[in-house]
Amino acid sequence: MKEPAVSADPTQVLAFETDCHIFSGCGFPGPGLHSFLFEPLWGNADGNGLYFNKVMLLALLGSIIIVGFFWAAFAKPKVVPGKLQMVAEAGYDFVRRGIVYETLGKKEGEKYVPLMVSIFFFVWMMNLWSIVPLAQFPVTSIIAYPAALAGLVYVLWMGLTVKKHGVVGWFKNVTGYDKSLGAVLPLVMAIEFLSNVILRPFTHAVRLFANMFAGHTLLLLFTIASWYLLNGIGIAYAGVSFIMTIVMTAFELFVQAVQAYVFVLLACTYIQGALVDHH
Repeated sequence: MKEPAVSADPTQVLAFETDCHIFSGCGFPGPGLHSFLFEPLWGNADGNGLYFNKVMLLALLGSIIIVGFFWAAFAKPKVVPGKLQMVAEAGYDFVRRGIVYETLGKKEGEKYVPLMVSIFFFVWMMNLWSIVPLAQFPVTSIIAYPAALAGLVYVLWMGLTVKKHGVVGWFKNVTGYDKSLGAVLPLVMAIEFLSNVILRPFTHAVRLFANMFAGHTLLLLFTIASWYLLNGIGIAYAGVSFIMTIVMTAFELFVQAVQAYVFVLLACTYIQGALVDHH
């Protein structure tokens, strides 16, 4: 039986012999962990020295695109905005009013708007790479990127809590201390501490990572299946698989925006919890 060629580049959705179809003697070359591994574009990945791969390139390009877009839109702002400025203002205002103000309020939230706008559009851009031709890979499906962003929010949240309430107040805040709970107070404090200090940054990162990882895997699955089934009576099934690829791509567009929204919403919620008075 002919074995499919394993490629380290998941954008090569046809990363197997071009004559590998159903009934041709080769097994279905389904996606797997190898679909999320990349050969270095520069350097080597053996742990010695620095290296640079496709995911890093997409993250860098995405950052440049975001900065370039907002720079072009606001470098010379006009009272009557042009199309680019209007789009940028709409995006900025959506995050500011729809997420930050709604969660933190206008007075407290204004100072955090630039950070939240930056995080929102960075996450969204990293997600969008999944459906961009030639790129076709969501950067956030690599856990290091959501983890770094969640770590940034975590440090900010903890720092604000200590600054606002002091060390003792921080402890009460993250443990849900309430002496009226009586005998169950130690149990509640232990659960709250585990949830807030240990699990919260983990779930914040994994929620984004898991959605993008699963979405990319499904897109790969249906795309590869469309090609694999192009043989004999399998052509009819290939058509169904191709339609599913289009449907999943449209659905992935929705999920990408939602995940950026949820990530920033949770970040604002954590900050709001740090700023409220403990009671």
